[in-house]
Amino acid sequence: MSSAQITDPYDITASSNNLGRRRRIQKLVSFVAILSAALAVALLALVLGTVLFKGLSQIDTAFFTKPAALFGEKGGIADALIGSALIVGMAMIMAVPIAILVAIYIAEYAGPKAASFFRVMLDVLNGVPAIIVGIFIYGLLVVGKGQSAIYGAMALAILMIPMVARATQEILELVPRHLREASLALGVPRWRTVYSIVLPTAIGGILTGVVIAVARVAGETAPLLFTSSITQNQISFDIHNALPTLPVRIFTLSESPSPDDQAAAWAAALVLIAFVLVMNIVAKVIANRKRRSLEGG
Repeated sequence: MSSAQITDPYDITASSNNLGRRRRIQKLVSFVAILSAALAVALLALVLGTVLFKGLSQIDTAFFTKPAALFGEKGGIADALIGSALIVGMAMIMAVPIAILVAIYIAEYAGPKAASFFRVMLDVLNGVPAIIVGIFIYGLLVVGKGQSAIYGAMALAILMIPMVARATQEILELVPRHLREASLALGVPRWRTVYSIVLPTAIGGILTGVVIAVARVAGETAPLLFTSSITQNQISFDIHNALPTLPVRIFTLSESPSPDDQAAAWAAALVLIAFVLVMNIVAKVIANRKRRSLEGG
């Protein structure tokens, strides 16, 4: 066999047919990916455009300062905003410390089998429908005692724990191992190493996970229908009673036959979407600043 007939098996240009086919497949996959991204953006633009068109005209100062309407008067969402802020705030206070401690155990103390088991359990809990959590809290606490903002916060906290724990655990595992080893080599206890070295390094990612989880649970309706939906049309700060919330208000207004109530539901939905958008922007800003600080260091 002559040397002209011998081909290099590592030369990807040896077969022009295969190279051309690979290029065509690459172009096809790139086109499908771009088309999918454009479709997702178009759907988001359609949703935002619809909400803006139907809800923006209803937003004014009174909409944010007045409680729900009474006897046909034009109402607002001030009571729902306060109720949502209190319930989500309590849920965050309940969930974040537990979630971070769980993540620290998985990333820093648990063995391989235990860590794998807890990851699976968190993933399963993260996939439980929100309405199931609402029914659980309803059957465990609400029945016989009545609805309460505290019970609503507990339901949202259950939803937040696996999200924050998994996000924190992933971030902690990205912290370079040599930082831990250097601290331990100096005789620093493991708990002190985690507290002074690992957590400060990962704080940007942890805050990002917390912010995204808050934005996620702030729009949940099903758990609050079972735990904090029978409310009065007035502004209240009593967390021992049921408080109005923005998702439940949107649900009730959208079910009303009144065109004014339906328009108010669109406006409330616009406020909720704006809140979620702001929270996601805040998460991105925190993550970018922390990344730049680490790169600068």
